[in-house]
Amino acid sequence: MSAATLPKCGPSNSPSGWRGWRAVAVWVAAATVGPLAAQQPPSADAPPKTIIVGDFAGAPAGTLPAEWRALTFPDIKTHTLYAAVPDPVQGQVVKATASASASGLLRKIALDAHAYPILRWRWKADNLISKGDVTRKEGDDYPARIYVSFAYDPQRVSLLERARYGAARLIYGEYPPHAGLNYIWDGKAPVGTLVTNAFTSRVKMIVVESGPSRLHEWLTYERNILEDYRRAFGEEPPPVSGIAIMTDADNTGESAVAWYGNIELQPAPQ
Repeated sequence: MSAATLPKCGPSNSPSGWRGWRAVAVWVAAATVGPLAAQQPPSADAPPKTIIVGDFAGAPAGTLPAEWRALTFPDIKTHTLYAAVPDPVQGQVVKATASASASGLLRKIALDAHAYPILRWRWKADNLISKGDVTRKEGDDYPARIYVSFAYDPQRVSLLERARYGAARLIYGEYPPHAGLNYIWDGKAPVGTLVTNAFTSRVKMIVVESGPSRLHEWLTYERNILEDYRRAFGEEPPPVSGIAIMTDADNTGESAVAWYGNIELQPAPQ
């Protein structure tokens, strides 16, 4: 799998003034990783159906789906290792091993969150990040997380921000995403906690698992990204532009191991 290297994004080159590369990992990657075959919505005449965004079980043995690409960061010399491994319950899954490291995997897509609001996934974690803290930059490490990024819409930003997005397009070749939701396994914050990312207001962190009680077991989650976006940002979401997974421990210098099963986007209930 080819790797995409992400430039460090600070106030000078980030359309929304985001100050930390971690918070903008998917924000930048969704514009720079390529070439990728974006998942397009079905035709208007076709009924909505579940889309397997991450078909890890269906990929050839020992390989990751071709649509997924590695994310690496120039400031982080040690990368999290991702490998397709067999699992007796899930079939093939992605194993993530972090040791004072950070990197991720991304799939670029293009779907309407109103038509496909249900995000469904499975993961398993081996341990927590003891120094993790969702409210602090120094604690922005998690054994398991899933990003959902949303496409840039010029009607949603100020003229100044449009100019900044335009400058970013000149650098990266595409407009960066408008915003992101980040579903995380935190060590302390209660499940259901929604907090602004320590680096930027354009990424919201949602705690879907907390504490050690369910370590070492496969867990299934369903989130309504349409409702989560409305609650997080107080507006209707633009189209989804990317889904990513990430296990990281570089800020705390700790280690973490997690496994990710298939990831799906499902149509709105009828």
